[in-house]
Amino acid sequence: MITKILEVLAGWVTSAISAGGYPIVCLFMAIESACIPLPSEIIMPFAGFLVHEGRFSIWGATMAGAIGNLIGSFATYWAGYYGGRTAVVKWGKYILFSERDLNNADRFFQRYGSAAVFFSRMLPIVRTFISLPAGISRMKFWPFAIYSFIGAVPWCWLLTYIGVKLGENWNTI
Repeated sequence: MITKILEVLAGWVTSAISAGGYPIVCLFMAIESACIPLPSEIIMPFAGFLVHEGRFSIWGATMAGAIGNLIGSFATYWAGYYGGRTAVVKWGKYILFSERDLNNADRFFQRYGSAAVFFSRMLPIVRTFISLPAGISRMKFWPFAIYSFIGAVPWCWLLTYIGVKLGENWNTI
């Protein structure tokens, strides 16, 4: 069942990127970074495949992905900033998250927020959700934005490069 869903999703994503180019890569990465399950592990490698075919450049695809990541991260950051703390205080007990945990997160982001955002952008799954606790903890916006973007670039480049290599070896694969 999950395999079938992923096949359909991958087919839809690849046809949309093929038709829409860089703006669709940017849009899909924004959706993924806004905590909506549209995996960058499908988006960026296909963009890399299009690099191999000469339709994209590696840096164009990387920048479209990183900019999209940043846009989606803004939405999640502001959701956390304006409503996240109230939601955690009210409903956190149902997901085993206490107000004490919230205070610990605040201290963590005050001390390590920039590094946490930067390195989290290069980790699967975590990269999608780091904006929410950054917003809840009220990390300063501009450092959040800068480290989000800088951290997204290597991730997007790596996945794009993997797509290029897959394209180069398509007959073997």
